Amino acid sequence: QVQLVESGGGLVQPGGSLLLSCVASGLAFNSYAMNWYRQSPGKERELVGTVTTLNRSANYAESVKGRFTIYRDNGKSTAYLQMNSLQPEDTAVYTCAARGLSTYWGQGTQVTVSS
Repeated sequence: QVQLVESGGGLVQPGGSLLLSCVASGLAFNSYAMNWYRQSPGKERELVGTVTTLNRSANYAESVKGRFTIYRDNGKSTAYLQMNSLQPEDTAVYTCAARGLSTYWGQGTQVTVSS
């Protein structure tokens, strides 16, 4: 059974940082690109970014470029989303997804940026 479990969300003040983790099990992690998405109430789900299977490149939404970093540790079957300079508009549920022959989703973790 494939599972993706996110952690690291929470409440942070504007300008702060958070590190989200996505631990995968039940799949050949090395064979899947890892994506991070976010969705806030009343808005469409947004692709935050993607990291390739061998961690050789990452792509980001314009809204997070220069502030967020996606990377992975294949030995730990874990993908990460480092978020810096967080702003209230970054408030959302963040979800990881593994994309390969199939697509698997985590359950999401809430990030709230507020003073």
